[in-house]
Amino acid sequence: MAYETIIVEIEDEIALIRLNRPEALNALNSTLITELSEALTEADRNDKIRCIVLTGSEKAFAAGADIKEMSQKSFVDVYDEDLFGPQIDAIGRIRKPIIAAVSGYALGGGCELAMVCDFIIAAENAKFGQPEINLGVIAGIGGTQRLTRFVGKAKAMDMNLTGRFMEATEAERAGLVSRVVPTPKLIPEAMAAARKIAEKSQLTVKAVKESVNRAYETTLREGLLFERRSFHAMFATEDQKEGMAAFLEKREAQFRDR
Repeated sequence: MAYETIIVEIEDEIALIRLNRPEALNALNSTLITELSEALTEADRNDKIRCIVLTGSEKAFAAGADIKEMSQKSFVDVYDEDLFGPQIDAIGRIRKPIIAAVSGYALGGGCELAMVCDFIIAAENAKFGQPEINLGVIAGIGGTQRLTRFVGKAKAMDMNLTGRFMEATEAERAGLVSRVVPTPKLIPEAMAAARKIAEKSQLTVKAVKESVNRAYETTLREGLLFERRSFHAMFATEDQKEGMAAFLEKREAQFRDR
C-alpha cells in the first residue's frame, strides 16, 4: 500500500516504518497518525512480520503534533473527533513488539508516540520533551501519564511544567529509554534487537508484552498472578517443549509458534 507520510520497508521478518514529513520535522498531523495506525495494524496482521521498528529522520523522530493543523480547532472540534484518541488506542493494541528508534527531536506528540512503543533505543543526539505548556495546552496522548510511570513524578512534573528537553543520557538514567547508541548506529542496533526478538517464539513474545504492560495497569498482586498464569500457560505450547529440549541438548531452539 502506498502512503503519503510514512515509508514502510519489509526486511526479512522485520517491518521498518519511517515517519516521512521532513518539511515539518515529522510533526504528527491527522494523515500521518492515521496512516501509521493503519500500517502498524497491517503489520500486526501479517504472519510474515515478527517485529516492528518505528523511526523518523536523523534530525527528528517527531517534533510534536502539527500545530498549524490544530491551531484553529475548538473544544467541540477536538472533543467530537476525539483528536488522536482512536489512532493511539489502535497502536496500543498492537500485539507484536514495536521498537522506537529515536534520533533528534521527540517532542510533545513525538515523545508520546515513542512511549506507546514497547521500548525506545535512542541515538546520542536524541532530545525528549513535553513542551505543550508553551502552547497553552497540556499533553494529550500520554505525556502526563506514561511519562510519569516511566520516569517518576518529579521529572514528569519538571518536563511538563517547564517544557524543558531531556537529553538521551538523562533519558536512559531516568528509565525512559532502554539504551543509547551512536547516532549512525541507531537503525542497525534497532534492527539487530528486532531480529533477536524475531528469533523467539511469537507466542512467548506476545505473552511477555502482555505481562509487562499489565505491570502498569494493575496492582502488584494481580500482576504477579497474571504473570504466573501466563507462565503456566506456556507449558501448553510446543515451543516450550522445544525451547527446554534445545537447552538441555545444547543446540539452538527451532520455534514454530505453536
